[in-house]
Amino acid sequence: MWGFLKRPVVVTADINLSLVALTGMGLLSRLWRLTYPRAVVFDEVYYGQYISFYMKQIFFLDDSGPPFGHMVLALGGYLGGFDGNFLWNRIGAEYSSNVPVWSLRLLPALAGALSVPMAYQIVLELHFSHCAAMGAALLMLIENALITQSRLMLLESVLIFFNLLAVLSYLKFFNCQKHSPFSLSWWFWLTLTGVACSCAVGIKYMGVFTYVLVLGVAAVHAWHLLGDQTLSNVCVFCHLLARAVALLVIPVVLYLLFFYVHLILVFRSGPHDQIMSSAFQASLEGGLARITQGQPLEVAFGSQVTLRNVFGKPVPCWLHSHQDTYPMIYENGRGSSHQQQVTCYPFKDVNNWWIVKDPRRHQLVVSSPPRPVRHGDMVQLVHGMTTRSLNTHDVAAPLSPHSQEVSCYIDYNISMPAQNLWRLEIVNRGSDTDVWKTILSEVRFVHVNTSAVLKLSGAHLPDWGYRQLEIVGEKLSRGYHGSTVWNVEEHRYGASQEQRERERELHSPAQVDVSRNLSFMARFSELQWRMLALRSDDSEHKYSSSPLEWVTLDTNIAYWLHPRTSAQIHLLGNIVIWVSGSLALAIYALLSLWYLLRRRRNVHDLPQAKEREDPACGSSRVGVARALSYRCLAALGAGWGAVCRWLGSELPPVLPDGEDTLPLPLPARTHLPNPSAPCGPAAHQRPPVQLQRSIFSALVVAWYSSACHVSNTLRPLTYGDKSLSPHELKALRWKDSWDILIRKH
Repeated sequence: MWGFLKRPVVVTADINLSLVALTGMGLLSRLWRLTYPRAVVFDEVYYGQYISFYMKQIFFLDDSGPPFGHMVLALGGYLGGFDGNFLWNRIGAEYSSNVPVWSLRLLPALAGALSVPMAYQIVLELHFSHCAAMGAALLMLIENALITQSRLMLLESVLIFFNLLAVLSYLKFFNCQKHSPFSLSWWFWLTLTGVACSCAVGIKYMGVFTYVLVLGVAAVHAWHLLGDQTLSNVCVFCHLLARAVALLVIPVVLYLLFFYVHLILVFRSGPHDQIMSSAFQASLEGGLARITQGQPLEVAFGSQVTLRNVFGKPVPCWLHSHQDTYPMIYENGRGSSHQQQVTCYPFKDVNNWWIVKDPRRHQLVVSSPPRPVRHGDMVQLVHGMTTRSLNTHDVAAPLSPHSQEVSCYIDYNISMPAQNLWRLEIVNRGSDTDVWKTILSEVRFVHVNTSAVLKLSGAHLPDWGYRQLEIVGEKLSRGYHGSTVWNVEEHRYGASQEQRERERELHSPAQVDVSRNLSFMARFSELQWRMLALRSDDSEHKYSSSPLEWVTLDTNIAYWLHPRTSAQIHLLGNIVIWVSGSLALAIYALLSLWYLLRRRRNVHDLPQAKEREDPACGSSRVGVARALSYRCLAALGAGWGAVCRWLGSELPPVLPDGEDTLPLPLPARTHLPNPSAPCGPAAHQRPPVQLQRSIFSALVVAWYSSACHVSNTLRPLTYGDKSLSPHELKALRWKDSWDILIRKH
């Protein structure tokens, strides 16, 4: 029984020293002097604000992408004990002693460092040689733009890490499929593929292109599984089900989980509240919640309400009126009703209060018991401070002559009788109730006489209207639109019929009691929609550039300049790597097409023995053809992500991803070393003479040497740790379009 004690316990392990060395060099290049510069560098000014919001649990909205990347950066601050107290107001501001710079930059640096050995493993999993894999990893190691991004508190290196992890995991899963399907490692790599894809999308929406790439390759492999007659129907179904769960269900669940955790962490009111709906604001601690808590839920005849426009563009605003009237004659010569102005005001004000009146009664107070207002009821909206009724008529609006003017009726113009009846329509009413509810109900007001809909036009009135926003009656209603929809934000039951007492009541604050709660899915849907809508409305960024500019590396971005010396950091790619990577991608595509066409003509350029050694090969002619297609797919897959992202940068901003600046193509550029490194060895498989082999090897060595030389030359602009003379800086301006900063003194 105790015989095993008579022999020593021996544990053997295979250690790839190349992989260890690449990991060590990656860590050294990314972690060396990580706290330098101890100042805010470029977009750290934005991401730092979000980290502070996380530390203080204050709600924020960033339209550049989902919250997972921000949470990764915030994790670094949490591990370093950051309290969130730092004013991220400008680039170049010195960090105070309470800011753990090393901890905040650590996770992006680790992600950038681990991307180097990951590139090595990806090329190996594609069944290229060890030499080609080392070449791809070394190109990742010395690429200047990747080093710069990895050493700062930015998201690109984290996005690159999960992009590469998704590709590597799927390749490992696919190789396990050939030998041990449904094994533990098979499940691990398949699940990790879905997790990595979800993380990539959860950092920035550019991760969608890697996700689509993985799904496309998985779909091709699933198609081949369907045609495999050696597998039973049950086995094929299990294969497809496992892929669907891992690559579709898990990413969706994780994506929702990112938002769930985000909303748990940032539950307090903050400066971004105004972008969200009243219901969302009321679900946050503090802010609007302090005002709306304890309000009556059901709006009744006699209720005092403020009406917020749901659209919220160009700014959030509330239905408003004041004593001033429209001018008799506008600047263009058109006349008006000269009645009291009605506008949309972007600030809380006592003139935002309206009383919901029953047209059949004179009372402006809530009866006992209250009579709730329901969908389809006729109402009058009486302005609380002036007691004039909301009115519209067949008079052209001030700035929108195709629409009707909206006013508060003044009873001195006998030729224009009051037209102040409105029909209430609840656009989001449930099947169980049709009662108008505070915050929750989204309503439209349809004018009874003209069928016009109360609408925010969004135009700013001239000085006579105090630059407030125009309200119109839209005759041609084109279905649901946020500009015609309103919700009650503040609400109280009116208790006084006398005007003086009512004015005193309107000036008093609302009572506080209980909060309104939104479901997670409701908050997630609104937050997701706001992110997409805000990104599509963004104006062009001052650092924006066209895709062609970053393909040819005609532009750069100045990240940081030392306040006293000429030391500076620039986002600049290694020209040799970027140009050769683009060329290699084109060459790979052409070679793959050429070999496939030649194979169709029964001309075998690639050695048959090599094909049979490929794990994807079969013994039949069909197996050989399939092997070649897998090899071409693997080759193109190494660079196809770059093509997808280049095309994606040309598409409309449906998938927001921050500004279209030079950092945008970096996740795509990480795919280019993969085809560029093995491109040479692939063409070198069977050279006819030794001389050609020697010449080709010399060219490869020269190519790598030039890439290393360029990386070392640009090193002062990558790390920013060396002060350069004006002459040296001018020498580094290899292109006139490069904005190298040169001090005059």
